[in-house]
Amino acid sequence: MRVLVVDDHALVRSGLGAVLAATDDCEVVGEAATGEEGVALARELHPDVVVMDLSMPGAGGVAATATLRSAMPDVRVLVLTTFADDGRVRAALAAGATGYLLKDAAPDEVVRAVRAAARDETPIDPRVARALLPGGTADTSTDVRLPPRERDVLVRIARGLSNRQIATELGIAERTVKVHAGSLFRRIGVADRTSAALWGRDHGY
Repeated sequence: MRVLVVDDHALVRSGLGAVLAATDDCEVVGEAATGEEGVALARELHPDVVVMDLSMPGAGGVAATATLRSAMPDVRVLVLTTFADDGRVRAALAAGATGYLLKDAAPDEVVRAVRAAARDETPIDPRVARALLPGGTADTSTDVRLPPRERDVLVRIARGLSNRQIATELGIAERTVKVHAGSLFRRIGVADRTSAALWGRDHGY
């Protein structure tokens, strides 16, 4: 995996670079200190994953993520930040971030998250996950009964799989997965895949 690190603190960039370079499957292809620089380097270097800070001089990580995902939709953005508040989490994910991790995560957690992002999964730090649930708190209802196929889809959404990956595992068309997912979202009262994944994890799926 080709990884670009975007953070305005040199110590963070060098530390992340050392952690990722120590793995067998990660190559740090570049470092940037601002969002604008990160977008420019991504255009030049074509990384698989961009590890993106949120609070930086200039446009910042959210704007950089939106620009990057618009220009290079195949590049995955993993946010790595100190902020766990609801507004920043939602803004980053709405901008197109694939995952969201806090900076005090253990090195092996960061490596796993980068790998998951590269697989188009959705690594979300458990400490910020509940902010994404409806109302900002976990839905504790247990009386929702899911049809078998919607349950199959939910289990795989909770694992972070894309619709294409779910379709392959279940042996059905990708458009059929989308239909089941839409019905599932309405049934459990969520609006997006991340909220569905968190609902599924809270309910044992």
